[in-house]
Amino acid sequence: MLKLPPLSLYIHIPWCVQKCPYCDFNSHGQHGELPQQAYVDDLLADLANDAAYVQGRSLHSIFIGGGTPSLFDGPQIRRLLNGVRAQIPFAEDIEITMEANPGTLEHDDFSAYRAAGVTRLSIGVQSFSSDKLNLLGRIHDKHEAEVAATKAAQAGYQSFNLDLMHGLPNQSFEEAMHDIDKAAALNPPHLSWYQLTIEPNTLFHSKPPQLPDDEALWRIYEQGQQRLAALGYEQYEISAYAKPGYRCRHNLNYWQFGDYLGIGCGAHGKITLVNEQRIYRTVKIKHPKGYLGASDYLFDKSEVLAEDRALEYLMNRLRLMSPIPRREFEERTGLCADVLDDGMARAATKGLVIIEADHWQLTPKGQMFVNELLGLFCE
Repeated sequence: MLKLPPLSLYIHIPWCVQKCPYCDFNSHGQHGELPQQAYVDDLLADLANDAAYVQGRSLHSIFIGGGTPSLFDGPQIRRLLNGVRAQIPFAEDIEITMEANPGTLEHDDFSAYRAAGVTRLSIGVQSFSSDKLNLLGRIHDKHEAEVAATKAAQAGYQSFNLDLMHGLPNQSFEEAMHDIDKAAALNPPHLSWYQLTIEPNTLFHSKPPQLPDDEALWRIYEQGQQRLAALGYEQYEISAYAKPGYRCRHNLNYWQFGDYLGIGCGAHGKITLVNEQRIYRTVKIKHPKGYLGASDYLFDKSEVLAEDRALEYLMNRLRLMSPIPRREFEERTGLCADVLDDGMARAATKGLVIIEADHWQLTPKGQMFVNELLGLFCE
C-alpha cells in the first residue's frame, strides 16, 4: 500500500543572462528588465493551485533552480519564501537551496539571500580555468568563481555546493585534477562533479566540440573519484560528494522516490495521492509568455501506472550508493517487494548487487553498470 513520503518543493526561475551551449534545461536569455514581481505572484498562485497535493504534510526541502535564480533580488526571494510558508508549513529543519552563478552576483547579495531564508547555496562554478569557462559560454572567469565560493563560506549558510564539470573540450587530466583541488581548497561541504554530455537541442549538439576520448575520460573519472575520497568527500550519489552531515536532502528525496511539487515555467512534480492509491507526474507551462498571468499553470498530468512503478523507482533509486530497503520500495510504489526478486537474482549472479533479507545493495561493479542492471528488470 502506498504511504505518503516526504514532500519537497521545486521552484523554477527560467531566465539566464545568456544560454550556455551545453544547456538543455528550460532556460531563456534575459532581454530587458525581468518581471520579478509578476513572476513571484504567479509562482505563489501556481502553488495555491496545487494545494490538494500537500495532504497535511510540511515541506521537507525547497530547491530554487533555473535558469539563474540569482538574477532575482533578495527582497523578491524573501517574498517568495514567505508566500510559500503562508501556504505550506515548513519542517523545523527545512533545507532551502538556491542556485547562483558567479557572473550574475553582486556578492554582497549572498547575505540578502541568507536573510530571505535560503539555507544552502549551489554555485555553478563548472571550472576554475578561464579558457574552459569561455568554451562553455560561461559569463564568469576563474577569479569570480573563487570570490563567489569564498563569499558563500563567509555568509553564514548551513552549507553550500560547488558544481564542477569534467570531460570538457580539450581538457587534460591535469586540468581536471586541478579543478578538483582548487574547489576543495575553498572547503565547500558539498561538491557536484559530473561529466559534460552533449544533449540534443543544444548548440554543442549542432556544433560538437572536441572532447577527451574514452580512455582519457575513464582516467579522469577513476582518479578523480580517488582524489575526492582522499579529500574527505564521500560519494553518495552518481555525481554528488559530501563531507559527513552535508548531503543534499532535496536531491535525496528525489532519488528515494519521494514527492515534490513543481512550480514555475516547465517545472516537474511527482505526487502520491494515498486516498486514490495513485502516483502522478505534473508538468507546468514551459514558456514565460504562456506562464505569466495564466489562470491554470498545468501543462500535463500523467499517472505512473502500477506496472511502471518498479522501473521508475529503480531508475531514481539506483543513483544512490546506499542500500535499497525492501520496505521503502513497498511504501513508495505500493507494490510487493517480491516483484523485484527475479531481477535482483539475475543481477546478483552478474555481481551487480548483494541480496540481504531486508535490502539490496549495489556492488562497486553495479554502480558502474547501472544501465545494464536496469535492463535486467525489463526482461
